[in-house]
Amino acid sequence: MQQYNLVQQKHGCRGAIVVAEARSADEPVLTRRCVIMKVLDFTTQKYLEAQRQNAAAVLILLPKNISGVPHDTLQSFMVGESEALLKETLMPVYVAPEDEQLLYMYEEVKQAANVYTEVCALSLLAVLRSMVTATAFQILVSNNVPIKAITDNTIVGVLPGAGEDLPTIVITAHYDSYGLAPWLSYGADSNGSGVAILLELARLFHKLFSSPSTRPPYHLMFSLTGGGKYNFLGTKRWIEENLDHAESSLLHDNVAFVLCLDTLANSDELYMHVSRPPKPDTPIHAFIQQLEEVVTSRFPWVRLGLVHKKINLVESTVAWEHERYSLRRIPSFTLSHLEDPKSELRGSILDTMSQVDFRKLKRNGVVIAEALARYMYNLSDKDFHDGRMSSLMSFLTSVPRATQLLDKEPSHVLLVNSLEHEFKRYLQQVYRHAFRQDKRDPDITFFDQMNQPIVMYRVKPAAFDLFLGGCIAGYLGIVYYTIQNFGYLYTKLKAAVKSKHQ
Repeated sequence: MQQYNLVQQKHGCRGAIVVAEARSADEPVLTRRCVIMKVLDFTTQKYLEAQRQNAAAVLILLPKNISGVPHDTLQSFMVGESEALLKETLMPVYVAPEDEQLLYMYEEVKQAANVYTEVCALSLLAVLRSMVTATAFQILVSNNVPIKAITDNTIVGVLPGAGEDLPTIVITAHYDSYGLAPWLSYGADSNGSGVAILLELARLFHKLFSSPSTRPPYHLMFSLTGGGKYNFLGTKRWIEENLDHAESSLLHDNVAFVLCLDTLANSDELYMHVSRPPKPDTPIHAFIQQLEEVVTSRFPWVRLGLVHKKINLVESTVAWEHERYSLRRIPSFTLSHLEDPKSELRGSILDTMSQVDFRKLKRNGVVIAEALARYMYNLSDKDFHDGRMSSLMSFLTSVPRATQLLDKEPSHVLLVNSLEHEFKRYLQQVYRHAFRQDKRDPDITFFDQMNQPIVMYRVKPAAFDLFLGGCIAGYLGIVYYTIQNFGYLYTKLKAAVKSKHQ
């Protein structure tokens, strides 16, 4: 379970080192035990009960085929996962993909719990057998020390329009993922879907902008930002770089509106999240009208809604990416199939490719592309390439995209470099902003306990040591008594043998 400090608030797991016996969550006594659970078993109540009893740790087994897990179970786990990450805990929490050995251990401790529940008074033989066959495992991990400052990379590219002093339309998405365990956070829907649609939009409009005769009177800027799952820190830094430190930039000069793409690979609902209702005769109002017309004419079964949420300046965090722009009075909105910004789907290790509906992902991309085309130059029927969308999603979910990992491992660095290469393939004026945290006063601090080996030993419980000690003491007592009374015993034995021969 990840650990980090964000805007002076502590989140995640503060503990790391565990040496404990494995126990099922069904057992009544969990104190100083490692509670092992499957996703099917995990609930908020069981997690809180383990905390209340001061369990040594919790180990969650993640199924290989998440698509086979019932939807209600997935929803329940995501809720528990979200609540577990809200606050800090001293109890270590680990997540491991299921394998043959872990499942064997799980079934064994589960069976032991069932025997304990069904048979209150076990026979002596059963107790001895339990002592001999009981299972424990040991987790060996390093200390949870802060890791080196993370670098947030923002990749920006532009399709210049025809003319000078043109308004700019900004399309942006954050590419990082979030979940209970960073190394298992693939973020397919949130926000691999937003990145995939953005890259496909760049490819489509590259064709139109490549010819002077088909260039619209708009600049089209594309932005991929990091740190989206941590208060959109990458977006914040990029805005500050353009508005506070640059003398002139497309973001600074004339922005028509900013469209933020977030979680778009599911559902028959689309929500436009705004910080203030768009006024008539404004670019953002005109674009929203185009979105409504496209949905009504081509996808009438899709529900399109407008969600107005004011920004609470007292809160230290923002709910959506567009709020970062709204705070600087830049017209913006977020398009998502989620209505609630606190939805557990936005940060879960269960958000994998198996949860993505490619037909709905493509449909949402078509809606956005056609609305943009209609808005910029009354052009319609822009279509998305099915194979490319599938390839982009497979590529984006090939490695975890947790912020802590993106500048550490070669495969993760390659992913960011590939995104930049994709921009250079279709866009102009492509550059990458690299933002590092202030060492003295960082916005966020991560701790290094993300990927640790779990070593399981088949051992006897502590009660077995007492039992074995008693047996040894009894044996030594018998030997001592025999030696001390050897003469008496020898006389008795000799007399018995003599009487037998007579």
